[in-house]
Amino acid sequence: MRGLLPLFRGLHTVSNRQARRKAGIVGSRCGLCGTQSVNKSQPRFGLLFDIDGVLVRGRMLIPAAKLAVEKLVDSQGRFVVPVVFVTNAGNCLRQTKADQISHILGVPITEDQVIMSHSPLRMFKKFHDKCVLVSGQGPVLEIAKNVGFKNVVSIDMVRESYPLLDMVDHNRRPKLPSTPVVSLPTVEAVVLFGEPIRWETNLQLIIDILLTHGNLNSPHQTHAVPHLPLLACNMDLMWMAEANSPRFGHGTFLVCLENIYKKITGKDLKYDALMGKPSELTYHFAEYLIRSQAMQRQWKLPITSLYAIGDNLMTDIYGANMYNRFLEERASIKNPKAVAQVVAATGSSTAMPGGEEEFDSMWESELALPSATSCKSILVCTGVYNPNAEVPSDASRCIKETVFHGHRDFRFDPALVEPNYIVQDVAEAVDLIFQQEKFVPR
Repeated sequence: MRGLLPLFRGLHTVSNRQARRKAGIVGSRCGLCGTQSVNKSQPRFGLLFDIDGVLVRGRMLIPAAKLAVEKLVDSQGRFVVPVVFVTNAGNCLRQTKADQISHILGVPITEDQVIMSHSPLRMFKKFHDKCVLVSGQGPVLEIAKNVGFKNVVSIDMVRESYPLLDMVDHNRRPKLPSTPVVSLPTVEAVVLFGEPIRWETNLQLIIDILLTHGNLNSPHQTHAVPHLPLLACNMDLMWMAEANSPRFGHGTFLVCLENIYKKITGKDLKYDALMGKPSELTYHFAEYLIRSQAMQRQWKLPITSLYAIGDNLMTDIYGANMYNRFLEERASIKNPKAVAQVVAATGSSTAMPGGEEEFDSMWESELALPSATSCKSILVCTGVYNPNAEVPSDASRCIKETVFHGHRDFRFDPALVEPNYIVQDVAEAVDLIFQQEKFVPR
């Protein structure tokens, strides 16, 4: 990503300046100075917050997050605008994550204000009755059942039933020859929630499942195509914790899995769906939750604008901009199938379950059509993004030579990784949004 960072450090000044001109604002770099008429009525916008690198670093609260929350809640601790926390984490239930955020921020958060990378899986009903193998860490069986899967097998269950398959760690190898302990049902699909703890074990057993078409009593069939359905959540190559540099994310695990599969079979690993940011499915779900909050608060005017605040160009900014492109296409032709054009432009067809018609039917029946007409992206400098990288003399070469840190199935489009705004931190982002919307809390 190093090639991109200097470029967008230069771009943020241009982007913010253009936005200020459009809004008639003259002032500081982020357009926080100067006001015109203000809107003291109900909000017509919603906020999508990333968590790691925006609100927290590991378990440490970023100081600006406390200031941001103070601006967003009233004297009774209620949010004055619809807010959804969108994380690519997938190692716990939504309620657990809501409790964690509530504890850290000091305000009540419900599970309906949280989207995990696996949240959209509840819409994949055609897989819910199949026997699925799940990979990740945390309570993976409980998570799978919570989103609708009824017949679930974990990596640990496979390893215990077939102890001879996990052979990398010599200390975990069986001391004596053994046979399968428990006969497991034939696996019919694989669901990847997030990065596991023992990568070598998960990589080996997932490959075994794919190459035996779910029947581990048979040998590998490297020429069998297609392989079992594969659903993956969280494509983050890296994420920001307490360390000075980003850490490996589930996207790195997916890179390993994809390359091992191709090295063995000579064929590309195929996904039936990719979820979590930057997948548009995640943003459809987020918009639905924003809309639902406004209805619960009995705000009668529709929510027409979304603002997505994140620290990662390749997930937060790419995803928000891709969803904004969808909303613009839909608004221009009044046709929900415009999403197909977004997919064609970004190369992200695997973000959808099944074909275009199936996606439209599933999405419309589950979530209804969006009321939002725009989704603006705001990049903060407290996480993965590094604003201090050296600016090259020839910025045009920067795009051509950059290393794309997005997922393999998402085509690199420079326009999709250009944020609408770059600010120092989340408190500054909230100030900017209120300024743009001319909004003053009651």
